[in-house]
Amino acid sequence: MLKVFLVEDEFVIREGLKANIPWEQYGYEFVGEASDGEMALPLIRAAKPDVLITDIKMPFMDGLSLSKIVSSEFPKIKIVIISGYDDFEYARQAIEVGAIQYLLKPITKMTLRKTMLEMKEKIEQESEQRDWQQQFGNEMHEYEQFARRRFFEKLLQAEMAVKDIYEEAARLSLEISAESYNLIFFSIRPKNMEGMPGETDWFMAEQDKILYFILRHPQYILFSWNVNCWGVLVKSESVHVEELTDRCLNHIRQICSPQDARLEWYVAVSRPIERLSMLHECYQKVSHYIAYRFIVPGMHILTESTLADYLSVTEEKKIGHVNPSSVDPEIIKDFLRKGSFMEIHDFADSYLQSFQDALRSRMFLDYMILSIRYTITAYLDALGIAQDSYNDRIDEYLSGLSLNSETIGEYFVFLLGIAVELRDQKSDVQSGRILRKAQEYIDVNFSNESLSLNEVAKEVGVSANYLSAIFSQNMQKTFIEYVTGKRMDRARYLLNTTDRSSGDIAAEVGYKDPHYFSFVFKKTQGLSPREYRTGKRAKKNG
Repeated sequence: MLKVFLVEDEFVIREGLKANIPWEQYGYEFVGEASDGEMALPLIRAAKPDVLITDIKMPFMDGLSLSKIVSSEFPKIKIVIISGYDDFEYARQAIEVGAIQYLLKPITKMTLRKTMLEMKEKIEQESEQRDWQQQFGNEMHEYEQFARRRFFEKLLQAEMAVKDIYEEAARLSLEISAESYNLIFFSIRPKNMEGMPGETDWFMAEQDKILYFILRHPQYILFSWNVNCWGVLVKSESVHVEELTDRCLNHIRQICSPQDARLEWYVAVSRPIERLSMLHECYQKVSHYIAYRFIVPGMHILTESTLADYLSVTEEKKIGHVNPSSVDPEIIKDFLRKGSFMEIHDFADSYLQSFQDALRSRMFLDYMILSIRYTITAYLDALGIAQDSYNDRIDEYLSGLSLNSETIGEYFVFLLGIAVELRDQKSDVQSGRILRKAQEYIDVNFSNESLSLNEVAKEVGVSANYLSAIFSQNMQKTFIEYVTGKRMDRARYLLNTTDRSSGDIAAEVGYKDPHYFSFVFKKTQGLSPREYRTGKRAKKNG
């Protein structure tokens, strides 16, 4: 219900309007009154009404002065001025200060009813327009983030020529030209989101503190890498890149360090480079460093400097100096629970690096070979995966391999690959069920204008973040892209087979605003609805 506030110096008129007008029938709540503008202003600031009705001539502060202040502080408030003066100059001044109606006394109930209903319709239309603008902004942001992630995947994995890098960046409105670059990856996730009311909201608020800081600085380009990992491309003059890198790193640390008990967080930082074509080298380093989060979970900042003891192999790392914690099977299990297929090589290198020299001992080598196999098979058993789905593959692989200190890395990578593959297959089965349920729900409800990711996630019993992630990973498109695709398929069918107007079709496929529907249609189909229909008919008649 909308709120209305009345300012009128004549008591009889004020009481008559207040008591005799059925405000609730018109869709309003009467939230306050005052006898002049000076008395009214603090009350208006507190009540924040949707509509202000004010007399034009009052002592202390008149209606024009009050309206000028109110329209400046609260531009959404609709102002109706009432006056006993049928004078064009008063009406002109009323329009200047933001009034949208000028009513002459005496005011009849019919006149006021008509005015208030018009105000209500105008406010609701503006509210709907703001909602659509916000939805449009959200959808465009999701499209942009998904396209940006695809771009950085190709860029960091050296799948693009330099010319293509700059052309694709221009299409995405990314300014990437600079003297020098660096790369930061940070992983952040809550330690426990289950059974803790508000934990998800708290985590998102903490994460947003980091993201907003990065987005405020043009020297940083933020991109999503996976569900819990973000990347930052640092770009600037050569003399400033290290300073900017440290500033970003320190901000992440300031946000996350006080929350160590509730957050798992890690930041991996490479070294500056001078060419975009060298970013693949940066990526190899930073992905190797961030794999150490499984090896040294207490170390949050992962750089060449902080990992110096782990990245170098010295005589001290022979069997007598191996730290028992570095060969803890839980490290492997933790990777199998959280790591991705892309991280296998980096994790295997990181894990074996800390005791590389000790592997020259046959006794220690045999111990690690058995430990790796038993840890991985125990993990798969715990997942309920049948042994015959992996034991035969392992035995066949081992039959052609002579295990020694040089080949144990290959052996480790192979076993990890089997485990992650089987884990993901099992997860894909579950994800597939979830996706099928989600798709079935969308197929039935895509024409509902209020359909949202949160609604579908609730329907299938998962978090919105998880549903968004599996949509992107399995469908190679975002949730919004999928829903929009369903709507456009239906819209094309109706444009081809009926003479219904674009407005009617827009409403049927889930768009209340025909203009917004036309915009989305043209953006996704390359033609406006009218151009599409005209073109199809021309082909048919031709």
